[in-house]
Amino acid sequence: MLVTWLWEHMSYLRIDSSLRDDPSLRDDSPLRPGGSLRNDSSLRAGGFLRIGGVDLYSEIAGDGDPVLLLHGGFCSLESLRAQSDALATDHRVHAFERPGHGRSADITEEYGYARMVADTLTYLDAVGLESAHVVGYSDGAIIGLLLALDHPARVRSLTMISGNLDPSAFTDAAGALGELTTTAEPGPDMERLHYERLSPDGPEHADRVLEKLFRLWNTEPHIDPQELARITAPVLVMSGDRDTIRPGHSLLIARSIPGAQLCVVPGTSHNLVAERPALISMIIRDFLAAHHSAPAGG
Repeated sequence: MLVTWLWEHMSYLRIDSSLRDDPSLRDDSPLRPGGSLRNDSSLRAGGFLRIGGVDLYSEIAGDGDPVLLLHGGFCSLESLRAQSDALATDHRVHAFERPGHGRSADITEEYGYARMVADTLTYLDAVGLESAHVVGYSDGAIIGLLLALDHPARVRSLTMISGNLDPSAFTDAAGALGELTTTAEPGPDMERLHYERLSPDGPEHADRVLEKLFRLWNTEPHIDPQELARITAPVLVMSGDRDTIRPGHSLLIARSIPGAQLCVVPGTSHNLVAERPALISMIIRDFLAAHHSAPAGG
């Protein structure tokens, strides 16, 4: 199939070992707070930036129009690795891990989308981006939507993958929320394995992060669909046909945003970025190509 051929023959930007073991990321490295990220477009540059009083892990890869990747809840950047690699062939891909996720230490406070948006804006400023094409997954999709609503000058386009406007979007209550942190197929829980391998807080802290996330997902966000008419950036709404976000809810989002496109990926769940990585990456690339060098806010 064409999709398979594209995926197998695409040129990716990789490094041979975990950035976590890179000697340039030691505590005494200039990449720690007060330092800066390495900027070599031929490699993935990684390091820590001081954002909101916390050291947050960040990566930059590729060269071209800027893209900001926003991961989901209880995810690390590894969850979007396939998309990052695909986009970095002709885009400058920026990504960071929020507190309590991946390589970034947790905070004592509860999680909230308002702080996540504030941290994202601070991150954009820290890496010198006035605006970017935003690609957000799950919690990252919600952050991207709030950016497009309230900070349109920072968003050139938005790809919103499996996001929701409020907690009523889930197909059921506890069951759907549980699926947000697990894979749809039997096998190891990859996000928990990534957490145990990467988190500076240790494997045992995962349950504390999940407790805070479940409280967040049960109470936020609360976005009025009518407010979405204010969005001027090009938007692609994407979800799985077996997603924990009801298909009708994704349709509501797309229908409420002027000119938005809707893509429902067949045979996929909330974990669609891992279940069909090649297809998802190709769809995103096609959407971004149609809006190459688009001005922020449309």
